[in-house]
Amino acid sequence: MTLENIQESVDFLQSKGIKTPQIGIILGTGLGQLVKEISITHEIEYTDIPHFVSATLESHAGKLIFGTLAGKDVVVMNGRFHVYEGYNFNEVTYGVRVIKALGAKQLLISNAAGAINLNFNKGELMLIDDHINLQGGSPLAFKNAKEFGNIFVDMSAPYHKTMNQQIENIAKNNGINLHKGVYASVVGPQLETRAEYKYLKIIGADAVGMSTVPEVIVANQIGLPCVAISVLTDECDPENLKPINIPEIFEMAAKAEPQLTILFKELLKTL
Repeated sequence: MTLENIQESVDFLQSKGIKTPQIGIILGTGLGQLVKEISITHEIEYTDIPHFVSATLESHAGKLIFGTLAGKDVVVMNGRFHVYEGYNFNEVTYGVRVIKALGAKQLLISNAAGAINLNFNKGELMLIDDHINLQGGSPLAFKNAKEFGNIFVDMSAPYHKTMNQQIENIAKNNGINLHKGVYASVVGPQLETRAEYKYLKIIGADAVGMSTVPEVIVANQIGLPCVAISVLTDECDPENLKPINIPEIFEMAAKAEPQLTILFKELLKTL
């Protein structure tokens, strides 16, 4: 990946009539309903954009969407990339760099996650306050990474404190039960064992998923303030662990998505 690659992607999108977006949004597994709230002006397949890779999951649409939401011009990644799909960290985070290069000033991220904290229930939301990177690598660890900014990025507050506080206020004003906690990002795609869930709880994780952290690291490198919300789709109690139920995970995502939509739309109004 080079700066020239990023510029070629941006030039292509601008040639299609894309204007400068104010806000970038990344939608996670089963969380594409927010798109219905957008007044869409352009919808472009990832595979048509130079240097983008393709989303391989049925639950990820694989489209870059441009339009207006809550009075703001937005660019939305409807579907993201994961290390477990066989992509490297540069490919996983490429869209974040393009979003910034297009001119976006903030980044909103969503994901589906399992609840490690047993005080959290499936179908609820968790605002990510901090994270633990268990993906075994960094999106800043490549030869020409310094071309994109400082590689020794401060991660003392990776999620923007002011926007996080605004989201908490919005949740309170709208009667939304919003937890706050630590998100652990693992490689996957297999789910965790009982011992792994116990380990995650011991090291301080409140929820676990397979995404988000690489994007947040890059956002912090390139100066793109970000927030992230997990939709808790299952409960990870190692003492009462049940076999994974994929349809139920999507059901829980759908249950929580209207609340996620409220949080994002109301936050946009304040930015």
